[in-house]
Amino acid sequence: MRLATVNALASVIALIFSGHVTEDVSSIIRLGAQVQFMHSMASIACATFMNVGAFGARHAPAFLLGGSLLFALLQYIAALGFWDVANWMTGTAAVLMAIGWLIMFAAGRNIDT
Repeated sequence: MRLATVNALASVIALIFSGHVTEDVSSIIRLGAQVQFMHSMASIACATFMNVGAFGARHAPAFLLGGSLLFALLQYIAALGFWDVANWMTGTAAVLMAIGWLIMFAAGRNIDT
């Protein structure tokens, strides 16, 4: 939970920073910040999943936060002009985030109805 909130805070700071750079760079930073924030909230939602019986959801935040942090960092690196360095690892970040969502999906089968 604490890592998710720190991740969300970092995304808000990046989003605020995006208002002080050119439009091209700003859109890249905004994309990273939005993905980072969305997955921070999903990680916090894992606690709710666990409270209603989906205990397997405890494994999802590692993938959600790890993937979103990697993706956001790659976007921030690209905004600095190093797109060639950042581009080849974006797929890895997407796979990590997808694994986190799949874990949440699988954990959902244990929710009491």
